Amino acid sequence: MTEFGTNLVAMVTPMQPGGGLSAPGLARLVDHLLATGCDGLVVGGTTGESPTLSDAEAAGLVRDVVARAGGRARVIAGVGTYDTAASVRRAREAEAAGADALLVVCPYYSRPTQAGVIAHCVAVADATELPVMLYDVPARTGVAMTPSTLAELAGHPRIRAVKDAKGDLFEAMTVLSRTSLAYYCGIDELNLPYLACGAAGLVSVVGNVAAGRTADLIRAVRDGDLVKARAVNDDLLPLVDRLMRAGTGAANTKAALTGLGIIPHATVRLPLVEAGTPTRAIPTPW
Repeated sequence: MTEFGTNLVAMVTPMQPGGGLSAPGLARLVDHLLATGCDGLVVGGTTGESPTLSDAEAAGLVRDVVARAGGRARVIAGVGTYDTAASVRRAREAEAAGADALLVVCPYYSRPTQAGVIAHCVAVADATELPVMLYDVPARTGVAMTPSTLAELAGHPRIRAVKDAKGDLFEAMTVLSRTSLAYYCGIDELNLPYLACGAAGLVSVVGNVAAGRTADLIRAVRDGDLVKARAVNDDLLPLVDRLMRAGTGAANTKAALTGLGIIPHATVRLPLVEAGTPTRAIPTPW
């Protein structure tokens, strides 16, 4: 197991009807993920509905997952926001809650310059003793981390990995060849090509439902068995399509986990709505 793990899952945050957190659902989800081959649990990331979690909820989730995992998987806490001070505070709270590492997203909405991106990430990395995985997802943040930015951040002793949801394989290979950063594929549609290009592992949403199969995919690529890897990938494609390409990944995944009996409810917090909710069924205040 690396300091982040290899078969990481971007966990959903189980909730009760009404939006409160579900402790039983969280415990059952962690047990399920550990039993199916996950060795890294990403808590409070995008799929965990991080923008709607309070500071207390975010820290509590980390504490509960750490306790439930009992050292059987790395716990990576999503702490990045568009506010550097808030991100630093969440990083320190995650460290106090027992997290093994931090996930820091490129600041969103504000659209900072690359100098601002670097200053933000360094401030968060300086705030704790934990290793940091950067999260590059320009489709959500509006700003991409450039190769030169990633190369500069790679010089920080605690910035050691990238969750890449950009989808630019040539850029990923270039940064891999020029830095010591470990790459993790953060876009399930491209898990196989990223692994084939040298990614250290996956941060998968689909892994909530099929961590055993993503583990098989990683193992096949590591073994150099690309025929088997393509077969596993082909088997996963319908699930990737269903969870990731229609609606929102968090809502679709919660619906799938509820259908499998792993979590009790598919509740999400607004502005997300449960999978399959027709527009006319959404309550409005006007």
